[in-house]
Amino acid sequence: MYYGGDYNPEQWPSELWPRDAELMRAAGVNLVSLGMFSWSRIQPAEGEFDFGWLDEVIGILHAHGVAVNLATATASPPPWATHRYPEMLPQLADGTVLWPGSRQHYAVTSPVYRRLALELVTTIAGRYAGHPAVVMWHVNNEYGCHVPYDYSDNARDAFQGWLHRRYGDIGTLNTAWGTDFWSQRYTSFEQVLPPRSAPYSQNPAALLDFRRFTSDATLELLVMEREAIAASGATQPVTTNFMGPFPALDYWRWADELDLIADDSYPDPADPESFRRAAFTRDLMRSLGGGKPWVLMEQATNAVNWRPANAPKAPGQMAALSMQAVARGAGGVMFFQWRQSRSGSEKFHSAMLPHAGTQTRTWREVVRLGAELTRLPEIAMTAADVRVALLFDWDNLWAVSNPDHPVELDYTDIVVRWYAAIHRQHVQVDIRKADHDLSAYDVVLAPVQYLLPAAAAANLAGYVRGGGHLLVAGFTDIVDEHDAFREGGFLTQLGPTLGIRLEDFGALPGRSRVSFRLDGSDHTGTTYAEEIEPAGATVLARFSTGRAEDRPAFTRHLAGVGAAYYLATLPDDHGMQAVTRHVFARAGVTGVLAAAHPDVEAIRAGEHLVVINHGEQARVVALGSGHVLDDVPVTELRLEPYGYTVVQGPLDPPARTTGAQPAGGTPVISMATRSAPPTARVRPSGATG
Repeated sequence: MYYGGDYNPEQWPSELWPRDAELMRAAGVNLVSLGMFSWSRIQPAEGEFDFGWLDEVIGILHAHGVAVNLATATASPPPWATHRYPEMLPQLADGTVLWPGSRQHYAVTSPVYRRLALELVTTIAGRYAGHPAVVMWHVNNEYGCHVPYDYSDNARDAFQGWLHRRYGDIGTLNTAWGTDFWSQRYTSFEQVLPPRSAPYSQNPAALLDFRRFTSDATLELLVMEREAIAASGATQPVTTNFMGPFPALDYWRWADELDLIADDSYPDPADPESFRRAAFTRDLMRSLGGGKPWVLMEQATNAVNWRPANAPKAPGQMAALSMQAVARGAGGVMFFQWRQSRSGSEKFHSAMLPHAGTQTRTWREVVRLGAELTRLPEIAMTAADVRVALLFDWDNLWAVSNPDHPVELDYTDIVVRWYAAIHRQHVQVDIRKADHDLSAYDVVLAPVQYLLPAAAAANLAGYVRGGGHLLVAGFTDIVDEHDAFREGGFLTQLGPTLGIRLEDFGALPGRSRVSFRLDGSDHTGTTYAEEIEPAGATVLARFSTGRAEDRPAFTRHLAGVGAAYYLATLPDDHGMQAVTRHVFARAGVTGVLAAAHPDVEAIRAGEHLVVINHGEQARVVALGSGHVLDDVPVTELRLEPYGYTVVQGPLDPPARTTGAQPAGGTPVISMATRSAPPTARVRPSGATG
C-alpha cells in the first residue's frame, strides 16, 4: 500500500530535508511525489540544468526507505520560457491572454512549449530512469485544471489539422456539422476557427468537436512525455493525476495510455452528502483502470484553500474517506502535500505536517492512518461483487452541456444523483459506457444517453435480448455522434426495445413539478415530463398531475429474455431510489446491507465487508450471521463518528442499522478505526514498503 504525499523540498532549506525524511518514516510514509513544480529549479535557463539539489533529496529519501514518484515538472513553465516565447501562452475565447504568475500558463498545442517540455522530460528521465528510489513517473499535473480550453492561434492551427484528419475533406465536415444552417458552409479547413466569442449561439457540432479535439490534443502531451520516459530505458509505471469526472478530458480515452490510474479528490467537509460523490469518483477510477488498483494521488488532510469557505475535516473524517478509497480499489493513499507551504497561493491548504508541527490533531491522524493501512487485509472487489452498471461518458457530458436545449441539464450531476440513489441502497456499481461489454451485469442504468451512436444502441438492445434489465432514464437516444437528430425524431433506435414512442420532450418550466405513483408511494418528477405512448410496453406508473396527467411515466417492455424500463421524468432523490429499487427487485439485485442509516456506507470486496460511518453520531450496524472480526463471530458493529472496520464473511442475511445503541444481548465491537487481522497487503505493481 502506497502512503505519502507531494513533497516540495525546494521550498525549504536543505538542512530540513533529513528531518523531513525521518518524520516521513515515523508517519509510515513510503512514497512521495517529487518535482511537481520544479521546472525553474531544474532548468534555471534554456540549455542549463541543475540536478544537484534533486540528487541530494532523492538520496536522502532513498536512505530512509521512502520511494519516489518522480514528476516530469512540465506543469508550470518557468519565467524565462514565457518571457522568451510569449507565443506559448494560452488565450480565452475572447482573446484574453493568460499571463504567467500562476500555473498552467501554456497552450497545449504550442510547438514551443512541446519542444521545451520534451527536452526537460528527456533530460530528467535520462538521469533517473535507473535510480532505485524511483518507482513511478508522474507526467505533468492535473491537465486542464485551470485552462480547460485554449483558443489561441496555436489551437486554431491544431484544430484545423485535427478536423482534416477526422473528416478528410471539407464537404464531409459540412455535412456532419449541418453548416447550411445560418450560412456557415466552409470551402476550406483554414476557414474553421475555434469557437471563440461570437454574437450568439454557436454550432453545437463544432462545439462538440472542439471539446473532442482539446481532449485529444492534451492527451498528445501525455503520450509525448510517456514515450520520452520509455525511450530513456525507464520501466517504472507512468501515471498522471485525474480529477474525478473532470469535464474537459475524456478519461476513457486517456486511461488506455496509462499504466496506473490516479485521482485527486477533495470532497467538501461542509457537505454531508459529499462522501457519495467521492464514492462515485472512486468507482469511476476503478472502472477506468479495468478493476486494477489505482492511487488516490491527492486529498487534503484537513481544509483546502480555494473554496469561498474552507471547512476543516472533522476528527476521523480524513481516515474514513481514505478507507472508502481503499475499499473501492485504491492501492495507495496520498495527500497534497507533505509539509504545509509557508508562502504562495496554497499556504492555507492543509498538509500532512501542518504549520503547527507534530503537536497537532492532523499529525496524530496522519500517523494513525499510516499505521492502520499497514494492518489492513488485502481488499479487492471482484466481478461477483458488482451486478449493476451505470453509464457515463464524455461525449454525452459535452453534448448535453451545449446550449439551446429544451431545458438546461447538468449531465454529471444527474449521473451522480442516480449513483447516490443506488449507493443509499448499498448496491455496488461499475461505471461503464454504452458500447462496453455489459453482459456481466444484471442491471444497466442509462441516464441521459442523449448522444447515442448506432453501435452503442445496438449493444444496449442486445443486452436486453440476452436477459439484462435496462433502465433508461429520459432524454436518451436523440442525436447521433454529430449532435444531429436522426430521421424520425426521438428514440429512433431504442424505441422498439423499450416498447414506446416518444412524441415530444416536454420541458417543465421554472419550478414546475409532476407526480407519479409507484409501488404504493407518490414521487415527484422535475425538469421534464416526456410525452410517451406505449407500443407494446406495460405502464407501471402514470403522471398524476400537470400537463402530462394520465400519460405514462414509467414503463416496462419485455424483449428477448430481458426487460427494458423507461422513466419519462427526472425524479427527485426519493423517486430515484424507488425506481431503482423496483428494477433491482425484479432483477434479483440486493444491497450488501438491507438498510442502514444514511451516514453508513458498506462495501463488499471479495471475502471482506468494509463498513464506514461518515456521520457525526455513533451508529450500530447489524450484520446478520456469518461475519468474523479478529476470529470472533460478530453480528453487530458500533461505529464511532467517522469510524470504520473490516469484517470477514458472507452477508447472510442483509443487515439493518438500529441506531447508536445495540440491541439487547448482542455483542458489539466499539471502534473509531479498527481493522481485521493483517493478511496480504494491497500493492500495485512496483509498490514498496
